[in-house]
Amino acid sequence: MSTAMNFGNKSFTPRPPDKGAFPLDHLGECKKFKEVFMECLKDNRYDSSMCRMQSKNYLECRMERQLMAKEPLEKLGFKDLLNQSGEEPKH
Repeated sequence: MSTAMNFGNKSFTPRPPDKGAFPLDHLGECKKFKEVFMECLKDNRYDSSMCRMQSKNYLECRMERQLMAKEPLEKLGFKDLLNQSGEEPKH
């Protein structure tokens, strides 16, 4: 008699991320932006809502250097950080 347990024939089928893969920043082109963002997270007890401008800057760096696909900032959740013309508000 076999004691092997059969949990069905369910198999896991991996699927790619919604936005696809993107290259790593091997040359450190956006390292400064990443470090500023990570420091902000640390200083704010990892509350990402406090570091949205730093996150936006990091993603813009990645898009400018073709380390990720260009996306409208509104689509990435930064609409409130843009003015009517689609640019960052002046401080």
